[in-house]
Amino acid sequence: MEKFKYMEEYGYEQLCFFQDKNTGLKAIVCVHNTVLGPALGGTRVWNYANEEEAAEDVLRLARGMTYKSALAGLALGGGKAVIMGDPNEIRKDPTIREAFWRSFGRYVNGLSGRYITAEDVGTSTQDMVYVNMETNHVVGLPGRSGDPSPFTALGVFKSIQACCRHVYGDNSVEGKTIAVQGAGNVGYYLCQLLHEAGAKIFISDVVDERVKRVVEEFKATPVDKDAIYSTFADIYAPCALGATINDDTIPQLKCKIVCGGANNVLKNPLVHGRALQERGITYAPDYLANAGGVINVSYEHAEGGYNEEAARRDIDRIYNRMREVLRISDETGALAFQTADKLAEGRIEAMRNVRAILSPRR
Repeated sequence: MEKFKYMEEYGYEQLCFFQDKNTGLKAIVCVHNTVLGPALGGTRVWNYANEEEAAEDVLRLARGMTYKSALAGLALGGGKAVIMGDPNEIRKDPTIREAFWRSFGRYVNGLSGRYITAEDVGTSTQDMVYVNMETNHVVGLPGRSGDPSPFTALGVFKSIQACCRHVYGDNSVEGKTIAVQGAGNVGYYLCQLLHEAGAKIFISDVVDERVKRVVEEFKATPVDKDAIYSTFADIYAPCALGATINDDTIPQLKCKIVCGGANNVLKNPLVHGRALQERGITYAPDYLANAGGVINVSYEHAEGGYNEEAARRDIDRIYNRMREVLRISDETGALAFQTADKLAEGRIEAMRNVRAILSPRR
């Protein structure tokens, strides 16, 4: 990847590489856009094959966060951090774990508030507590908004209801079959909401214990991780990693709706978004569906402090936003993600103009 060329094409502001030989920290922070406010996005720990793969992932994720915050109506821009490594290895030694995350916190603090971090795949609220020892530019802390996963799941649930209303004329999921890929934090809480609403759940995950938990608690049916795509279901809900909608999986799908908590679900948005449309499958833009978590943690920066009731009220609004996107998409023939992108970009551009008018002379 020609990084400067890619960043120029998609409007990135900053890509930073950090390392700490003593703790083994190898991190990349990307700030995509700060027109609406400081760039907020979680920190992901993953066993990337190489630096190039990690850089490509953080670039895609950061841009997605810009659109997510913009469409959610937040005064935040988009950013992301990825760390190369095994999260289980980092957690093994408590002393190393603290030093590792406090080292990362110092680097985040050095960005002077341009980037605000939070937990993500491979991280926990305790990790963020260590980060907070070195910087205030972190959200999702215990005693404040806490774990964002239940709120992300709530937004996905609202999006599934909106998709059901669009496709079936009724927002109820009672009696509907949902193939959920990924039983981690977001997937687990989504299954809980679906079960309480009367849905029938098929579940897969690379970790057997996670599947067992969902099966036991929510009467789900376990499915092999490679068979989840071809499972007969009304809805496929990807809640693991991205790019699960691709050339190999689309021909296998036997659903009417794709709506989940994962980021960057479409491997190639234009190609695979079009392929879903041609097969008559409704796609819920992922960064709109999974915005509940960022909406919740954003209230840690709100005037007056964290307010869960206000956060839940804003998450409920995802339902109407999703309905609007799907309606416009049908009326114009545009792909759903293109419609969502256009709405997000319109808000960013409007605020860019306002800032140009109001900014003081230097």
